[in-house]
Formats: sequence, structure tokens, C-alpha cells
Amino acid sequence: MQRIHFSTADLARTRLRTSAGPLVETAFAAGLLGRRVGAPYARWREQVARRLPPGAPRSRQGSGAEVDELVRRALEYGGADSGPAPAPRAPGADLPGIWRAAVAPYWGNVLAYLEAECEARGRTVMAGGVEQLLSTMHPRITWTSPVLEVPGGPEEDVVLGGRGLALTPSVFLNHRPGHLIGPREAGGQPTLVVAAPPQAQEAAVLWAEPDETLEALGALVGQTRAAALRVLRAACTTTELADRLGISRAGASQHAAVLRQTGLITSRRIRNSMLHTVTPLGLALLDGRLTRRPVPSRGRRREPFARDAVPHAS
Repeated sequence: MQRIHFSTADLARTRLRTSAGPLVETAFAAGLLGRRVGAPYARWREQVARRLPPGAPRSRQGSGAEVDELVRRALEYGGADSGPAPAPRAPGADLPGIWRAAVAPYWGNVLAYLEAECEARGRTVMAGGVEQLLSTMHPRITWTSPVLEVPGGPEEDVVLGGRGLALTPSVFLNHRPGHLIGPREAGGQPTLVVAAPPQAQEAAVLWAEPDETLEALGALVGQTRAAALRVLRAACTTTELADRLGISRAGASQHAAVLRQTGLITSRRIRNSMLHTVTPLGLALLDGRLTRRPVPSRGRRREPFARDAVPHAS
């Protein structure tokens, strides 16, 4: 049982975050491949089984301890966004392979689902405040002011000390209702990932067979940048892009720079923020109306596209 202690300052600094990032979701997905799943995940696992090569390493048992170790390894390797990270490895699981087979084909749908979850929880905050949000995060997570109790994790007391808490839903978290990641002590804001499994109708949309155009786009520019391009159909700032992709602001800025240099987005400064928008060329790629590699703008240094083995997360 984890007991998270809030002060008045912590309640004021508690916020919603769209995603814990593709690395963390991949670690949770790896655990799902090694355990029994309910109806909402049956179609997903059937499709993933066809994509994984015969004998591909995967999570052995899907036990809580093993999934915790996968998440720890994912966060270790996903801490920097300056360049391609080393392929994360953990006992019994090939995270890059699981990302490609089990998460990347659905990442656009997963992000849309998580955004809808956050919007619904945001309405809860507007109607009843942060304490109502904490009391309705998950049926097994209990809020008794000023302590949030999360069963299933290690036995510990976490004092936020004025840092607040980031709350984010997860499609693939299944072995317990919540998973606390990030620093336990001063130095940064921890994140509580909360299980948000889909209902039957939502699962039908989530696990729709991936669009070949979007798969090709991921192969061309890398899965993280393809996801960024899809997010930027609706213009947003660097901070908003980072939040929706579950990566650091520095990583989002670097991905946006590559997309801008290749003519797929434009960026303009508004006060202290950069607002990014997809260009007609970017829309043509998203809609499958262009198959050749885009040409970078004249006078700008060309940076080669890179296929991400696993996207980087903060």
C-alpha cells in the first residue's frame, strides 16, 4: 500500500497529464502479454501475437514485480531526449520489439483515448475540485484527506512536500490500480499512473487494424515524430505537445525542430511560447496523399529521419 501525503500546496499543484509516455505504456503492455486479460484486450492480444516473430522474447509471467522492473528500466533508458536511446532491456522482455508490435500501431488511438480520459477528469475538477478528482480516480484508490491510498504497490509513505502530483491515465496498466513513478523526495514532481482500461465500445475503436498510411509515416519519420505530426493537426505549443506525447519539453522541442526543418510543420513565437501547426505538406503525408520523402527548406541543414526503436520519454 502506498500512502501519498498532500498539503494544501500539493493540492494546488496537482495536475492532469495526458500520458506517462510510450516507454512506460510499452512496459505495461509487456506485462499484459504474459498474463490473462479480459475481453477489452482480447482483440489487441490476438493482433499482437500475429506481429511478434515466433519465439520473440516477452514478459514471462506478467507478475507485478516483473512489470515494476520493466517500468524502472524503461524510465532509466528514457530519461534523455537528445538522441536515440539505447534499446531498453529487462529480464524476459524485448521492449523495442513489443513497442513496434503492441503499442506503436495503436499509439494515435491510445493518445486520443487518453486525452478523452483527461478531459473527463478535468470536468470533475471543474465541478468538484481536486479532492473530488482524487476520490474518483479509481474504485480501489482511496482518498481520505490528506492521504491518497494506492493498493498493490510497495509499502511506503510518500510526502509530496509542496511539489504536487501529476495524474495520468494508462490504457495498458493492469496489474494494479495505480503506479507511482518519479522522485519520491525533493527534486521533481512524481506522477501517479492510474489504470484506465477501455470499455467494450472503446476497445473496438482502440484496436482497429492500424492504417497502412500511418504505419508508413512512422517508418519514414520515426514513430515519435509521426505521433507528434498527428497531434499537431490541432495547433499546440511545445509544452502541450510534450504533455500529449508524454515526453520532456526538450524532447518535444527537438522533434518539432526536425519536423519544421523538413517542411512538415511551421512554428511561430507567441510571447514566451512556440505555437506549432502542420503545413499542407504535413497534412498530405498524414492523409496518404504523398509518398516521397519531403524536402527540407532551402538554406536549412538537412537532418536525416530516424526510425525510433522506442520513443523517448521524460
